[in-house]
Amino acid sequence: MTYCVALKLNEGMVFASDSRTNAGLDQISSFKKMRHFFNENDRAIVILSSGNLSVTQNAINLIEQRSRHPETTNIWNVDSMFDVAQLLGEALREVRKTDMVYLSQSNIDSSVNFIVGGQVKGERMRLFLVYTEGNFIEVSEENPYFQIGETKYGKPIIDRVVKPDTPLNDAVKCVLISFDSTMRSNLSVGFPIDLVCYKYNSLQLDFQHITQDDAYFSQISHRWCDGLRNVFASLPNPTWLS
Repeated sequence: MTYCVALKLNEGMVFASDSRTNAGLDQISSFKKMRHFFNENDRAIVILSSGNLSVTQNAINLIEQRSRHPETTNIWNVDSMFDVAQLLGEALREVRKTDMVYLSQSNIDSSVNFIVGGQVKGERMRLFLVYTEGNFIEVSEENPYFQIGETKYGKPIIDRVVKPDTPLNDAVKCVLISFDSTMRSNLSVGFPIDLVCYKYNSLQLDFQHITQDDAYFSQISHRWCDGLRNVFASLPNPTWLS
């Protein structure tokens, strides 16, 4: 299992993913779930993935392989983020068409999800959720984020805090608390956390690699936990109990 989240805000975007992969309690390892495609002054694109590791890696590798052939339509020469989402969906369908028979014969779950977002010069920021079948949807103003993987534990804090006008600094804090909540409740999600911030129209990506020894993450984790306990203690007792 994994956990990935991406936010699209007025100020910019935030992407984050954990790196834990497990196939049982005694088979736990780390694999990056984030890939980025960055070309200064032209485009900044981030892809997050969850689900069957072989399928997600092969789909991304197919995107990367085709990007080395400028004479073909690829992630470096398409005109919009919509086109990028289409390329990813097509690569995913191609990989699943090739691997589906073998995976199904072995009763292996081949379902995956991708989040892809960023900005291509000349258009607005856009954020898409790509489903297993290769189709996709775009984020809405009412719900300016997508999650994939182990989503339920980290969702409440995002729902309470994140709005389109949320500042990037607050969004980053919210995302990290979302990961902290998830990791406390599900051992299949864990460090390291890859986090990327993108400021609107900058065409620059700001990367952070957060480990379990990260001082800032530890600080906000402890302060959040203490704050919750203090708020809980201050709540009034139920009036119907003697």
